[in-house]
Amino acid sequence: MWILYHVAIAYLILNVTHAEIINKNVERTLDLTSQLAKTTYKISVEDTAGKALKDYVFVVKEPNLSFISVKDGFSNKVKYEEKKGLANDQTEFKLTFASVSPQQNLVIETVSTKNILPHPAEIKQNDKQLVKFVGGLYLYSKYSTNTQKTNVMLSSSNILSHTQAKPYSVSSNKLAFGPYENIAPLSEDELVIHYENQSPFLTVNSLDRSIEVSHWGNIAVKESIEMTHTGAKLKGSFSRYDFQKDGRSGQSAVKSYKTYLPASASGVYYRDTNGNISTSNMHFMRDFVDLELRPRFPLFGGWKTQYTLGYNVPSYEYLFSSGNNYVLKMHLIDHIHDNMSIEKAVVTVILPEGSANIELITPYSIKRHQNDLIYTYLDTVGRPVITFSKQNLVENHISEFTLKYTFSKVSLLQEPLLVIGFIYMIFIFTIVLLRLDFSITYHSHKE
Repeated sequence: MWILYHVAIAYLILNVTHAEIINKNVERTLDLTSQLAKTTYKISVEDTAGKALKDYVFVVKEPNLSFISVKDGFSNKVKYEEKKGLANDQTEFKLTFASVSPQQNLVIETVSTKNILPHPAEIKQNDKQLVKFVGGLYLYSKYSTNTQKTNVMLSSSNILSHTQAKPYSVSSNKLAFGPYENIAPLSEDELVIHYENQSPFLTVNSLDRSIEVSHWGNIAVKESIEMTHTGAKLKGSFSRYDFQKDGRSGQSAVKSYKTYLPASASGVYYRDTNGNISTSNMHFMRDFVDLELRPRFPLFGGWKTQYTLGYNVPSYEYLFSSGNNYVLKMHLIDHIHDNMSIEKAVVTVILPEGSANIELITPYSIKRHQNDLIYTYLDTVGRPVITFSKQNLVENHISEFTLKYTFSKVSLLQEPLLVIGFIYMIFIFTIVLLRLDFSITYHSHKE
C-alpha cells in the first residue's frame, strides 16, 4: 500500500515538473511593402498540464517598436503590462487573459519604424531604391514552439537576396519560410531580405499640432510640420531636365502625398516660409476631405520640407456640454500621409478664458507638460493651455483624446461686455469733450 502511495506521489511530481506552457502553433505575417515593418502573429498557446492559462509573456526584440495590439481568438482586447529596459533592448508584455482555459489563441500586431533601411545608403537620380530588412527568423519566445511558419510580403518582385533557411519558397513579391518544428525557447536566427522598395520614405521629424477651442462655434486647428525623405540619399546633383524628361528618373522621389482632413473642415490653408503654396488639390469626400499636397520641389533622399497646414471645424461636432461641464473629443494626431512615421508630436490645446478643473484622458501613454496661459484679444486672466507630447508615432496611433473642463456660461458675456463698456466709455468721453469750452477768446458782459 505504501509503495503504491509513493509511486502515485512521484507520478504527480513528475507531471508537475514537466508541465509547461508551449506555443502549439505560430503563424507570422511580415508586411514590408512600405517604410514600416508590420508584423501579425497568430499564436496558439497551450498548457501541457491542462491547467487554466491566466497569463502569457510576449517578448519583442524589434528595435523602434512603435505600436502593439493584442487580441484573443474572439477579437477581444487583451490587457497587458509593459516592461522595458531589459537586456538586448527587449520589451516584455505580460498578457492577462479575461477567460481562463488550458488553450488560448492570440492575435498580436506590431508596427516598427526605421527597421527597413536603404542599402546602399546613396543612389543617383536614375537609380532604383534598394532596401535591407534584418529581423528574426523565429518568434523570439520564452516558450518552446511546436510549429511555426512565416509569410513575407514585399513591395516588389525584385529580390536581390534573402535568407535561405529550408524549407522556403518564393512567389513574385512573396516569401514563405517554414514550417519549422520543435523550436527551443529563446532561439534566434537572422532573417535578412535585400529588395527593391520605391514606396515613399517620408518621416515627420516634428509635428506641432495646435487646437484652439472657441465657445462661439469654431475650433481652429493648425499643424506645423517638418518632414524629411529618409530613403536613399541623392548622390550627385539634381537635374530637373532629366526628371521631367524621363519618367523613370527619380522613382523614389516624393512628388506629392495625400493628407486627410475632417469632412467638415473649412478655411483650409497650406503655406511655408515663402508664403501660400497653391500646388495642392482638395476633394470633398463623404467622410473626409482628401487634400493632395504637392511641395514646391520633389523630395529626394535626405531632402527636407517645412510647412503649415490649418483649417477650421464646427465645435458642435467635437465639443459637448451639460450645464457648466464641457467635454472635448478630438484626434490626438491626424493622417498626414500613407504609412507615416512621426518622430515627435507636440499637441497644444487652447481653452477659452475662464476654463477650470481640467482633466485630460488619452488613449495611450503620453508625456504631459506643465499647463500654461496665453493672452489674446480682450483677455484679462489668460486662456489655459494644455500641452502633451509623444514620440515614435504611426497611423495606428490616430485615436481620440478626451479633455474635460468646467466653464461658466456667464463668462461668455465677458468679452462682449468689455467691448460694450469700451464703446460706452468712448461715447461718454466724447460727450464730455464736446461740452467743455476750451476757447481762450474774451467775452465782454454788460453790467
